[in-house]
Amino acid sequence: MAWGPAGVLKHRNARIYLAGVLVSGFGDSAMSLAAGVWVKELTGSNALAALVTFCAWAPAMAGPFIGTLADRVRRRPLLIATSLGLAAVMTAPLAVRSSTDVWVLFAVLTLVGAGSVLMDAAEAALITSAIPEESRGDFNGLVRTVVESTGLVGPLAGAGLFVLLGGPAAAVLDALTFLLAAVAFSLIRVREPVPARAARTNWARETADGVRHLWDHSTLRPLVAAGGCAMAASGLSSAANYALVDEGLHRPAAFIGVLATVQGVGSASGGLAAGALLRRMSARTVSALGLALFAAGVLARATGFLPLVLAGGLLVGLGLPWPLISAMTSVQRETPGELLGRVAATAGTLVFGPTGCALLLGTVLVTVFDHRVQLLVAAVLSLATAARLLLARGERTVKDPRGGPVTAPAPSPE
Repeated sequence: MAWGPAGVLKHRNARIYLAGVLVSGFGDSAMSLAAGVWVKELTGSNALAALVTFCAWAPAMAGPFIGTLADRVRRRPLLIATSLGLAAVMTAPLAVRSSTDVWVLFAVLTLVGAGSVLMDAAEAALITSAIPEESRGDFNGLVRTVVESTGLVGPLAGAGLFVLLGGPAAAVLDALTFLLAAVAFSLIRVREPVPARAARTNWARETADGVRHLWDHSTLRPLVAAGGCAMAASGLSSAANYALVDEGLHRPAAFIGVLATVQGVGSASGGLAAGALLRRMSARTVSALGLALFAAGVLARATGFLPLVLAGGLLVGLGLPWPLISAMTSVQRETPGELLGRVAATAGTLVFGPTGCALLLGTVLVTVFDHRVQLLVAAVLSLATAARLLLARGERTVKDPRGGPVTAPAPSPE
């Protein structure tokens, strides 16, 4: 059987799903930048422009609660309906005319953020039915590569479209990409059983079952925690970027685009390599290796020597996806299908939730300390997390969501 990204792309479902991720990710990244510029132009406020990012990010904190819906209905119809709903939502910014209308943008981006959390949960669960298990590591790596690629191209397209045609054009583009994503999801061939109504209790208890499964699972818990630490370290490091360019490299602020491009190339490469690594090593080892590469890259950036800074950016991009892909692939492998939506959403909250807090903390730290102190803290956090992953041993005990313990063999040593 063919392995690697090329092998994954032989699966019809994988090709269609990746196409949907590509178009919707492109539209979202274009709109996120255009919306910030739009708010700034209408209000003149930097704080309100920054609030755009917060509105899109905030719903992730409700991930466990939102993700429960993905376990109550069939996932493919849910993805189609959510994509169509978000396409309709994205027409609301066409009514924005002045500073008094910016609340519409905030409301729309909050709804899009909530919809994205729901879609991520449903997608993670649908993958287990649509993609063969042996291909999921490579598939998740490809998804991460696509996401990183759209993050590089989308903002440029959004900025250009805003300059040429204005904010409404960016909103229309995002609406069209949601429609195309709905078409892509409708073409996926998968047989999904209707979730059993008898298993339902109430929303809060079902949400708690997903959280409990993740917390009680000694294989998943450290991997998800490592992903959260990786994103926290990334947030700390990213908050120092402007100081690095100004004080460390003595270059104009626009040079940050070069650093972002180099890191993006590394991230795309890291995503492509993740599946091969997960076939040869345990998820814990791959995660620890990614954290170590990230730490090495951050320390190289702290030197202020341009060749090392660029090499460091490549290492940061290469290593950062591995803890994320390791955690999500393990969640898909280790979680019963009836729990997968809410567990995946909970994992997403724990992995990506710390990013905003770390960015806020990093913004404060960089005004008080030399930026190299902040980079050192990010590197130490990453190395400590990697060491903890490699040293962790013991029996894996998973508690059934109904309360009964289910004990599995201890994981084999790496």
